Amino acid sequence: MYTYVKRLSDFMISLIALIILSPIFIILALIIKLESKGPVFFKQKRVTKGKEYFQIYKFRTMYTDAPKNSPTHLLENADQYITKTGRFLRKSSLDELPQLINIIKGEMSIIGPRPALWNQYDLIEERDKYGANDILPGLSGWAQINGRDELPIDVKARLDGEYVKKRSVIFDLKCIVLTFISVIKKDGVVEGNK
Repeated sequence: MYTYVKRLSDFMISLIALIILSPIFIILALIIKLESKGPVFFKQKRVTKGKEYFQIYKFRTMYTDAPKNSPTHLLENADQYITKTGRFLRKSSLDELPQLINIIKGEMSIIGPRPALWNQYDLIEERDKYGANDILPGLSGWAQINGRDELPIDVKARLDGEYVKKRSVIFDLKCIVLTFISVIKKDGVVEGNK
């Protein structure tokens, strides 16, 4: 029952949010295009339920010559690749808004483990221990709330496993509230391997 309710609520909330936020999408798209050449959206190969691949959508926050298959927080001197608008989008987490489309398509959920890059083999393998690859990844998740980019792989995977065990409507609502608090405080955002 929980899985059905979760999918239905994910779909409805994301669709409504996409409609309400469409003016913001348009404004951000214009600003991104005016600041630097390249597409408005950034697409990247990520891992979803069952270790299948999908293309995640984000607002583009980096110049087109930036490395494509490395987490930004691991890049040396990541600042050189991030646009001025991109810096704001990342700090505010507004760059993640296009993932509402991924949620509507059924590739993601609102709450779940953050989708790993296709080549983050260490994280994918560690998540296997906890069953975290057996559920849809999320726009936000328990590990995101508890440290985000600052967490080592084993801790991140363990927290993803905790989410798998505790999943419920109430726990998802708790994660949503804590996500808003975390975004407002800008907790755990790391840009570059400094």
